[in-house]
Order: sequence, then C-alpha cells, then structure tokens
Amino acid sequence: MRKIVLASTSTLFGQDYLSYLEPAIRELFAGIPEIVFIPYARPGGISHDDYTARAAAAFAAWGIQVRGLHTFPDPEVAIRHAAGYFTGGGNTFLLVKQLHENKLMDLLAAEVEGGKPYLGTSAGSNIGGVNMQTTNDMPIVYPPSFQTMDLVPFNLNPHYLDPQPGSAHMGETRETRIREFHTQQNIPVVGLREGSWIEVKGTEITLRGPLTARIFKAGHEPYEMSPGGNLSLI
Repeated sequence: MRKIVLASTSTLFGQDYLSYLEPAIRELFAGIPEIVFIPYARPGGISHDDYTARAAAAFAAWGIQVRGLHTFPDPEVAIRHAAGYFTGGGNTFLLVKQLHENKLMDLLAAEVEGGKPYLGTSAGSNIGGVNMQTTNDMPIVYPPSFQTMDLVPFNLNPHYLDPQPGSAHMGETRETRIREFHTQQNIPVVGLREGSWIEVKGTEITLRGPLTARIFKAGHEPYEMSPGGNLSLI
C-alpha cells in the first residue's frame, strides 16, 4: 500500500523544524528505524551534510535515524535498499536536475509506488506531482526534464499565498501564475497553504491540516477544498 505525505512546508512560523508534522511523520514511518534523506534541493545553498544534520536532529527525537543520500557510494543502490525516504525543500529545479542526472527519479517513484513510505516538504512535495512546472522557485539550473514522480494525478503549488486585500503590489499573484500554466497544460493544481499536507494511503488521497486548499482546473473557476477532502476526485 502506498504511504505518502506531501507537505507545503517543513517549518511553520514560531515552531521547530517539522514539529507540526510530528503525528503524521510518526505514523508514516512507524516501525522503521532508518530512512534516507535526499538533500539535493539545498535551501539557501547549504551543504548536503548540514542539511542532512538538520533533518537527522529532528528525526532523532522520534527514534528514527537519517542518512543522507549523498553519503552512499552508489545512490541507486541506496534508493533500492532504503526502508523509507524524506526529500526536503529548497530549489525544485536543482532537486529535479540532480535526480534525473543520477537516474533516480523513476527509481524513487517505483519504490514509493511499491509501498515504501515517502515524506516530501516544499520542493520534496513538488516532485510528487505530475511535473514540477507549478513550482515557485527560480530556474537556477536547467534540469534534463520537468517530469517528476507522478505519485498523485495533479501538480502542487506549495506555500500557496492568497492575494492580500488592499495591497498595492501590482505583480502577478500565485493564482495568476497557475492560470498561465493552464493555458498550456490541463493538469489540475492544488494550492497548498502553509500548515497543510496531502496524505496518500493506497488509492486514497486526502487533504490534511487545518486549512482549505485552492483547487485549480483548466477551464474552470478555482474553488476551495476543506480539510479531509478527497483529492483523488479533482
């Protein structure tokens, strides 16, 4: 059975890293003593070692060891033998580039589809969608393909922000950018607000967390989905 959590962010304002996701993480990785962390997105340009250490410190409190994928001599073997995975946030272009160049994107998808638990936050959630083309990140590198793992039948826009009433900002909103995407592609998009996540159990895909999500479909007006909503039906 598929076991997946795709979260909008790793950290909520005023809280510790991953703390708001603790119940979901404990359930996701129950009985698993060690997982592989994929640090390729490297937020702020920090080293793979430093990023892995940050993840390891959080998981240690829950009795789970973390090993960075970059420490294995053969990353393909590491993916095949891992009991579970966590991909952190950062830059989605960089993450996708390295996964494709190391021939890991399809392999990781196959392992997760086969039942190994997967946690993604931000960029790590983006790669759970059909493609990465609704990311908010700057294209600091050029990946060989925008194709991602296709674990869910839609794209994500993590950190989704609503227009601010009374704002003097004249630039494009997130909604505008997603509407632009839909002039070129028909893939549904889930605007995932901070503090929300997507839970996949087998074929069930459910919105979790305290907030609604903004649902975008080509040719339709966007609408809100309440927590507990069935995302497999969008």
